[in-house]
Amino acid sequence: MPQNHVADDGVLATLQTLAMRDDVDELEIRLEINETTQIDTLHNRITRQIHNVDVGGNVRVLLHGVYGFVHFDGWDNLGDHVNEAIMLAASGYGVRTAGRTSDVSGVRLIQRLAFKENPLAISLEAKGAVLLHYADVARSAHPTIKSVSTRYFDRYRHLWFVNNRGSAIEQEKLDLGGNIVVVARDRQGVAQRGVSFGSSNDFGVVRSLEDEVHAAALTAASLLDAPEIAGGEYTVVVDPHLAGVFAHEAFGHLSEADGQVGDPGLLAQMYLGRHFGPANLHIYDTGRDAGSRGYLPVDDEGVVAQDVDLIKDGVLVGRLHSRETASRFGESPTGNARALHYRFPPIVRMRNTVIGPGDTTFEDLFQGIAKGIYAKGSLGGQTNGELFTFLAAEAYLIEDGQVTRPLRNAVLTGNVFSTLANITAVGNDFTRYESGGGCGKAGQMPLPVSHHAPSLRIERCLVGGRGR
Repeated sequence: MPQNHVADDGVLATLQTLAMRDDVDELEIRLEINETTQIDTLHNRITRQIHNVDVGGNVRVLLHGVYGFVHFDGWDNLGDHVNEAIMLAASGYGVRTAGRTSDVSGVRLIQRLAFKENPLAISLEAKGAVLLHYADVARSAHPTIKSVSTRYFDRYRHLWFVNNRGSAIEQEKLDLGGNIVVVARDRQGVAQRGVSFGSSNDFGVVRSLEDEVHAAALTAASLLDAPEIAGGEYTVVVDPHLAGVFAHEAFGHLSEADGQVGDPGLLAQMYLGRHFGPANLHIYDTGRDAGSRGYLPVDDEGVVAQDVDLIKDGVLVGRLHSRETASRFGESPTGNARALHYRFPPIVRMRNTVIGPGDTTFEDLFQGIAKGIYAKGSLGGQTNGELFTFLAAEAYLIEDGQVTRPLRNAVLTGNVFSTLANITAVGNDFTRYESGGGCGKAGQMPLPVSHHAPSLRIERCLVGGRGR
């Protein structure tokens, strides 16, 4: 766990002096050092290898209901940047808001990373060798494996934040992730499967993936002669990975309060107290899971992380806030104001989206299903308001309560509200899943997030097949 101490760093002292202005309603200053590594491979060679460092910061000022935001590269002329942000707000050309934000106590801390295995201490050559090793593992698994690509990144951030409310924060952050994609090909077509990884404190998650890569290769090969799924309405069991993706994409984004502001239709659907799903359905957002990519002890407005219940006992009980949206709704800030980089202002974003475990065993999830679908993982998808579409990475036919044979191209579609209502069992196989992807919103992507969940059983789920 990080060690927290009262902040007495010289950088913070300088920034605090600049932030003490009484001619604005609010003033925030952020400085950052970002060190980024990225490695891509294809077949048995490295195709891209990047290591760079960028330094900069931003100033955000709230004055008479208008935000002035200025970002800059380098740390020169900080006082001038403060004045620029004030002038932008005073001119009325900044971003207009509700005119107020929720009050929070000032936070003073220094947070250092506690690595399990520090990726910054590992050479580019050693990182690349690990990735190329997995390509060898996949190719040797089955003769139909024709292509293996890998992607790895790590990003270390050292940042300083102060505001005129008394906050003085120094933080170290790490985001690490990637994936290994295995492609099988024969005369019948093409199929792929992947292994993904991520962490906020440990290069070790990249190691010892041989068994997973080998299994992914065999699965991709097995999908080559799998029949196309017959579209229709099924009882579907989704694994923890796909359940977590559903919670994040289909429901989590609807819970972000900045999307609800000014949308009476969505507010009419997402009213607190509405019943969603079974009585044991629990969905929440947290930044306190150390090691997860969404780990965020303090958000980018200086609000301390907390668990935020969204659905509790099957009832909608909360939403995700920045200080500004919390003020609009008359609720408390939740620590969900996040910025991808110093070039962006913080907006409302998820951290780790979690479906709590239920009490149904994995085996019992399938009982009584005469003909259904078992869907695992996700190859992507999209949402449009309350509507969603996801392509499962793997799908299998369920016959008389037994998983029988693989199927190709299972596309799950539906309405998030009716789908939540159709959840009839929540598994006890809770799994923490860390992917190498990220969340996109308002041009800020890929933001590190995680999703943790058990398997779910969903009745009357629309599943469509598609051509090769």
